[in-house]
Amino acid sequence: MFDKEYDVIVVGAGHAGCEAAAAAANMGSKVLLVTMNLQTIGQMSCNPAMGGIAKGQIVREIDALGGYSGIVSDKSAIQFKMLNKSKGPAMWSPRTQNDRMRFAEEWRMALENTPNVDFYQEMVSSLLVENHRAVGVTTSLGSSIRAKSVILTNGTFLNGLIHIGDKQLGGGRAGEKAATGITEQLLGFGFESGRMKTGTPPRVDGRSLDYAKMIPQPGDEHPEKFSYTPTKKLAYQRECHMSHTSALVHDLLREGFDRSPMFNGRIKSLGPRYCPSIEDKINRFADKDSHQLFVEPEGWDTVEVYVNGFSTSLPEDVQFKALRSVVGFENVKFFRPGYAIEYDYFPPTQLKHTLETKLVSNLYFAGQINGTTGYEEAASQGLMAGINAHQKINEKEDIILKRDEAYIGVLIDDLITKGTEEPYRMFTSRAEYRTLLRQDNADLRLTPLGHSIGLASKERLLRMEDKLEKSEKFIQFFRDTSVLPNDINPILESVNSATVSQSDKMFKSFSRPNVTMEHMLSLETVSNFVRDNDLDSEVLEQAEVQVKYAGYIAKEKNNADKLHRLENVKIPKDFDYAPLKSLSTEARQKLTKIQPVTISQASRISGVSPSDISVLLVFLGR
Repeated sequence: MFDKEYDVIVVGAGHAGCEAAAAAANMGSKVLLVTMNLQTIGQMSCNPAMGGIAKGQIVREIDALGGYSGIVSDKSAIQFKMLNKSKGPAMWSPRTQNDRMRFAEEWRMALENTPNVDFYQEMVSSLLVENHRAVGVTTSLGSSIRAKSVILTNGTFLNGLIHIGDKQLGGGRAGEKAATGITEQLLGFGFESGRMKTGTPPRVDGRSLDYAKMIPQPGDEHPEKFSYTPTKKLAYQRECHMSHTSALVHDLLREGFDRSPMFNGRIKSLGPRYCPSIEDKINRFADKDSHQLFVEPEGWDTVEVYVNGFSTSLPEDVQFKALRSVVGFENVKFFRPGYAIEYDYFPPTQLKHTLETKLVSNLYFAGQINGTTGYEEAASQGLMAGINAHQKINEKEDIILKRDEAYIGVLIDDLITKGTEEPYRMFTSRAEYRTLLRQDNADLRLTPLGHSIGLASKERLLRMEDKLEKSEKFIQFFRDTSVLPNDINPILESVNSATVSQSDKMFKSFSRPNVTMEHMLSLETVSNFVRDNDLDSEVLEQAEVQVKYAGYIAKEKNNADKLHRLENVKIPKDFDYAPLKSLSTEARQKLTKIQPVTISQASRISGVSPSDISVLLVFLGR
């Protein structure tokens, strides 16, 4: 039934599994994607949206490297928003509302059109391991399938347990069974595991809602997109809406707290801090009488609606009664209640930066199995696991993104060096070099790397090089071209900026606060240059950011260069920290357990102090 030996077997076909399979296959590996249900490939288990704060940057990074998430998101989008536009460009974050069914369909079609991917529907019950090396998998029907490497992307399915009030159901997602066997086997190999919790809100019938009572939430007037490839921008969009809970809603929800698995001890694991359930929000923020609810359509044509902000594991009758007291929901009909789910994860400090496990070679973990939450975080890990599995079996160098190169690099470095005891979610605040890691320049940062490893196409590279060349030419135009006071002063006066008395370079005027590209385009010389050089909106945005934030960007690059000096100080493999008595006990224990590869990685481990780093540098002769 199967090839004699695959290069890569990917277990699970969620966001991590899909990206892992696509990456390895497009780089030339023969891939088998094994999933318990072929109808749920690329399923959006929770909200029908991609991107958001920092997450949008990750989707663009995946796309820049040659992954599929951005393309699939664009093809299935029903609304686009650029979040945080009132802040600086480091904070701008793209987000789409998506058609849930079309998103999964686009993923399925993309994978079916990837020549090196085979599919098989079955539950993987155990791994084949020989001499501490993963060599394949065994299915629940007893089939043994051999491979040079295995990537586990099990999501919430490992011993998944669904909670709705005082009811408990085994399952990895509503209507789907849990996966068993793998956790127990990994524990036998010496891995540590834990339990995490996530949740999802009720889905309701949009025909039963009164949208006239809610606040409309339209998309951007001029919608953009995720992918740097020529996917189409939205010509029209579906509207979302916003409502609010109230003191009455909170009181009705509290009536069910004694039956809540979160409060009666049935759920012992930690849920996502930054996406709490409605009962958790009421409990933690007792002083607030209201919380926002975003009413999100599930697609172009369906009437099913996702109630964002009302994630819950309370009994279904309590959910229903409380939601009917929300403005606009007075006659709501349920499609399905919200629920919480507990599942196994493996603390990610047990991984290398390639996402290969330290205990079993050629075995990779990606997604929620590593303690993360979110489609985008999972997809990026799947991409990197797929890349590195292919690289290793072909005896090529590891691909590890640095913290100043990508949010993906920040994510993986945080997981490996710091670990996580609650579902990890990416934020712009986690990236110390976020001015460098903007959504507008992900292609400039990562497409050359993606092309060099055989993942991003030549067309992608040429498109990126054209954008870079035009942007640099435009910026140089501002540096070289002078502007007369009579031309620039009306613009400066309009933004309450001091006028000038003599000609000066455009770059200097453009650098001022509140002077925008739109202002500069009102100058005939600028508009003529844009027309003559056929500059598109991407080039204009890139040039504006580079001009206005030149000082900040230069400062962050300087800080990153200093960090790289520590990255170059390697720590010998299997280094023995025990003889270094000057190290703190905590540092000695953490360093021994995590085994960082460089001094820079060691410095980011929780519990390792600057004085501990000094001790290491002295010992290493630096």
